[in-house]
Amino acid sequence: MSKRRSTIEIPSLHAIDRTANIGRQLAQALRNAIARGELRPGERLPSTRTLAASLRIARGTVVEVFDQLTAEGYLEARVGAGTRIAAALMDAAPAFAPPPATPAADSLDLPAPAARLISVARALAPHPPVPFAIAVPASGIAPDDNWRRLGNRVRASREAAPSGYQDPMGLLELRVAIAEHVRRARAVHCEPEQVVVTSGTQQGLYMAGRVLLSRDDPVWAEDPAYPGLTAVLDDLGLRTHRVPVDAQGMNVERGLELCPQARVAFVTASHQYPIGMPLSMARRNALIAWADQARAWIVEDDYDSELRYAGHPFPSMQGLCPSRVVYLGTFSKVLFPSLRLGYVIAPPQLAEAFAGARAILDRHSPTSEQHVLAAYMKEGYFEAHIRRIRGLYAERRAILLSALEQTLPEGCRIQPSDQGMHILLWLPEGTDDVHLASRALSVGIAVRAISPMYAAQPARPGLMLGFGGFLPEQLKTAVGELVALLRRQMHDGKAASKGG
Repeated sequence: MSKRRSTIEIPSLHAIDRTANIGRQLAQALRNAIARGELRPGERLPSTRTLAASLRIARGTVVEVFDQLTAEGYLEARVGAGTRIAAALMDAAPAFAPPPATPAADSLDLPAPAARLISVARALAPHPPVPFAIAVPASGIAPDDNWRRLGNRVRASREAAPSGYQDPMGLLELRVAIAEHVRRARAVHCEPEQVVVTSGTQQGLYMAGRVLLSRDDPVWAEDPAYPGLTAVLDDLGLRTHRVPVDAQGMNVERGLELCPQARVAFVTASHQYPIGMPLSMARRNALIAWADQARAWIVEDDYDSELRYAGHPFPSMQGLCPSRVVYLGTFSKVLFPSLRLGYVIAPPQLAEAFAGARAILDRHSPTSEQHVLAAYMKEGYFEAHIRRIRGLYAERRAILLSALEQTLPEGCRIQPSDQGMHILLWLPEGTDDVHLASRALSVGIAVRAISPMYAAQPARPGLMLGFGGFLPEQLKTAVGELVALLRRQMHDGKAASKGG
């Protein structure tokens, strides 16, 4: 148990105007400090002699103020124990008005960029690590004992803790390991010189926008789309055309109708975010043909391709057209999000430009973590870790699917998908998924509504349910609570429509 401070410092008392009544100012300053919680019940004040010397005022003035506030009930004097803030104030309501609360951000006169970025912060704020939070890794699996052992070894070496700035492209050993991994796992064609280490996919998306586009350039983005992408496109001042997604992924034909002169297409080709289907081979070929003919670019966000549970994944789009595709990958999903390491694989002629964009943003990622990850990959632990979590997540996914299928109300449907760390649950038309997500969070369930991810209206309601970081019993219990909330909301909606 921590000890209560025996004496306290009171910085706010030093702002005394010596041309006015000092005693009155000191008394009011002490009252205000108690109201703000700077001084707490039971805390001991400095002695009258010490406080007078600190404030450079007469000791008699301090004695008078202490006597006055003791009489008012703010202070209590104990023989041999000095003067303290009255313990009775712990439960008593203050006899004075507290200072006005700070206005909510929405009511302030904010610059337009600040208001927009406040919305981004709220939209991208992480959920607490409770079922069904997205992208929460399995506890005790990552970082594992091998990672910790390598970390201790690598950080103890002088090489892993350089004191100067490093290459903005990232540690060469890590870029070599990344290039080898994506060549084997994703059929990506690249050399280490094309790899730029980033602080995750979010930074890669921003860098791609900075390198490939100028303000007001037209671009394609999926509809629905990852909120972090749409936030980047808005921040860069681009003219975004939202291309609808169907069972085959982004509808390239519709994109050509909307804006054939787009400069970049942003796609989650392996596992569409948030719905989950892969981009079909026919659509991939059509997208590549458009990019090649229009001299446009494709930004391929391959955020969780390692986590596939059935069949064989499509190869990367980058492997089909290395000269027109910028490939983004991350270690957040397969290791742990707080690592904040990802990568861009750029066409050779753009690699140095991406390095320049990285240098402007934050120079480079922490070098010691890059050394640890490079060793983890080089010594074979990374691939073993992927195999381990793929099996674990497949089991948890099956348990979640089974629990949902047994209890879902009529009108709800699970989106088929064989990849990733979340399941998409479609809700009946007209369901307020945002309200349902808010109600779920109030009872300790973190689901993500997808209707805000759509540009087209009316948006289709649905919920994303993450499963990777939660034990089977947690998933089953959370399914029961979520279904109960869903039935209640559907019942309330029917009752309201009858009453109307």
